[in-house]
Amino acid sequence: MKDSRPLPHYLIQRYHGWRATTYAANRAWYRRLAGEGQHPRAMVIACCDSRVDVAQIFGADSGELFIHRNVANLVPPYDPDGDYHGTSAAIEYAVTALKVAHLVVLGHSSCGGVKGCHDMCEGRAPELEASTSFVGRWMDILRPGYERVKEAQPADPLRALENEAVLTSLDNLMTFPFVRDAVAEGVLSLHGCWNDIGEGGLEHYDWRERAFTPV
Repeated sequence: MKDSRPLPHYLIQRYHGWRATTYAANRAWYRRLAGEGQHPRAMVIACCDSRVDVAQIFGADSGELFIHRNVANLVPPYDPDGDYHGTSAAIEYAVTALKVAHLVVLGHSSCGGVKGCHDMCEGRAPELEASTSFVGRWMDILRPGYERVKEAQPADPLRALENEAVLTSLDNLMTFPFVRDAVAEGVLSLHGCWNDIGEGGLEHYDWRERAFTPV
């Protein structure tokens, strides 16, 4: 591949720092992970946003969490059409092969993807309306959530839509037969969370209260 270049120097420096410190202090653990394979207890579907560090938020070590990141932490509906489905593939592997016990959808404050969806649905982002926009077509998943927020007229529509991104994903997870079966058998539980980046807060969805509440 002639367009590939060596890593930038700052990443190389950081790698050598990690290798000399964290890896060196935990060499036996990494070798155990390599030899025995991964056995995470939970999968987390989070946003690509660089400010959201799932492992730090949950204090997780290597091998503890199976993490999948995409724009706005969205899960599409089950659709086995033979196309490319990275998020659906990750869910299938986590549930059917890794047998995770928990599946967490983690939203966050100031989500650019959610704001893009809001702007698109409000007619303020014509570039996302284009059929060639990968982001726009991905954010179509959240259009029903936008309609619910618009009807409810909350004081903070963007925050409400961030919550809807989590709830939409939880609803869509239950359209996957293997997820639905695992939940019915009691071997898998679904969880919805929202992280306040600036305040370090974490809320989870309580279906009895029908609201996100602080953990």
